Amino acid sequence: MKKLINDPRDVVHELLEGLADTNPTIALLEGENVVVRSDLPDSPDARPVAVISGGGSGHEPAHAGFVGAGMLSAAVAGDVFTSPSVDAVHAAIRATAGPRGALLVVKNYTGDRLNFTLAAELASAEGIPTEVVMVADDVALRETLPADRSRGLAGTVLVHKIAGASAARGDSLERVTSQAREAAASLVTMGIALGSCIVPTAGQAGFSLGEREIEFGLGIHGEKGVRKAELMTADAIVDEILGTLLGHFDDSSKRVGLLVNGLGATPPMELAIVARRAIAKLRERGLRVERLWSGNFMTALEMAGCSLTLLPLDDTRVEQLDAATEVRIWPRAATVAEARHTRSLSAAPTTARASATRGEPDPLLQRAVLDVATCLIANESHLTRLDAATGDGDLGASMTRGAQALRDLPDAVFASPKVCLAAAGDTLRRAIAGSSGPFYATALLRAAQVLPEESAKAEDWSAALAAAQRIISEIGGAGPGDRTMVDALAPASDAFATAIARGEDALSALDQAVTAAREGAKATAEMLPAFGRAAYLGERALGTPDGGAVAVSLWLEALHDSLTRHSS
Repeated sequence: MKKLINDPRDVVHELLEGLADTNPTIALLEGENVVVRSDLPDSPDARPVAVISGGGSGHEPAHAGFVGAGMLSAAVAGDVFTSPSVDAVHAAIRATAGPRGALLVVKNYTGDRLNFTLAAELASAEGIPTEVVMVADDVALRETLPADRSRGLAGTVLVHKIAGASAARGDSLERVTSQAREAAASLVTMGIALGSCIVPTAGQAGFSLGEREIEFGLGIHGEKGVRKAELMTADAIVDEILGTLLGHFDDSSKRVGLLVNGLGATPPMELAIVARRAIAKLRERGLRVERLWSGNFMTALEMAGCSLTLLPLDDTRVEQLDAATEVRIWPRAATVAEARHTRSLSAAPTTARASATRGEPDPLLQRAVLDVATCLIANESHLTRLDAATGDGDLGASMTRGAQALRDLPDAVFASPKVCLAAAGDTLRRAIAGSSGPFYATALLRAAQVLPEESAKAEDWSAALAAAQRIISEIGGAGPGDRTMVDALAPASDAFATAIARGEDALSALDQAVTAAREGAKATAEMLPAFGRAAYLGERALGTPDGGAVAVSLWLEALHDSLTRHSS
């Protein structure tokens, strides 16, 4: 188990201390694992209806993260995935409620249901009117269990917001409760997991999944789901979840709020991919997604996965969900455009594109470019492994995107080498992100400037290769020995130029350039990196050749082999 904790038995209280230390709008209740609003009036008579929630820890930011004006008055934290005690809940009620009473928003788990309900009875007996709303939004088990026995999931957070906004407006306990109860009854949620999580006191995962297995219909306590399934695309997962949700959802209003909730280890990238599909499918159903919240709202420690929640909307709910709150992590805006906004960019054709319309394509040149592209695509995994060892692992994918773009070049650009290189540079600039795109785009454009308008001689190609290598060193700052693509490109350029100066033909010179590039790339395995992400590793990068240098040797070799085959 690798976690940023001290003693596993102290994680809950230290978590709450950290929240209080970093947020002046909340305070810790002495002697209890309870977080309360720090701005509540000292006089109970001046307090609005208190909205209180809680449960086991490990769901952060739920529930303590939602304490603040406009949402929760207090949150009660139990041990990880364990209900808090009756006394802790009772203390939270006494600390935040007055004669106007308190509403407890409770996820429908046995421990939470018992302890919060008993605390409500104790408070009511003391003269504090207290109501309880159970949230049972999980629909994964609706085919086997009645709705009132379903689990409470991420939809609970939306009930917090609705009830909190109602209380902040000064509504009575009866009004706050009825709105929270109606919202809870109309929520539907379902989640999936890509992996398990580790409870600190347990020290091991609650369940295991194969590399291509996922769990459908899980809860939020590290437990298994309803069933295992084979790993599928994000779109297919969303389709299956929505298929279940919509079977239990009242869509008569045609207005819906969508909560895309991460379970702790799912990056925003993946949540955005999920959200885009969910919006599209709901619109296909004829529903208007008027509000969308995406992020970590109710997690399961470091579990990878997500849940989707649907909530029918009307004007009152929209007003409550949009109402101002002091809770820092609640999104300031959740509106959704009726359709995806796009803008087109019209630009005048470049000189290279304009001139590319003249002349017939050179089949030898075109075949060589296509063979280079094929080589880069075939070596994607190899380049990915090299780059992952010392960098971010995106080189293989970047080279493949560039290669696919080269395959799509129109025939007309192969009318001359100058036009071809300029068009290739323009294409790679758009196709390849990161540093590879600018390097290759600039090198090709500079090489194109050196070449004559029509056919090129061996001396012209030598000058073009040298110009490309120089501009890469200029804009990147790297020279030979710095463990970059220059360590393959520079010796290749020198070998090619030397062979041409000796009077050798272009193919023979290119063969020597390939050998020099291959040896240069191999040598980078023993070089300390001076540039790029590998520079952060220092000596840990030794033993693996630089992926950029290897890529240069590969496309040079593919170019040589293609010209050898097709020029004979």
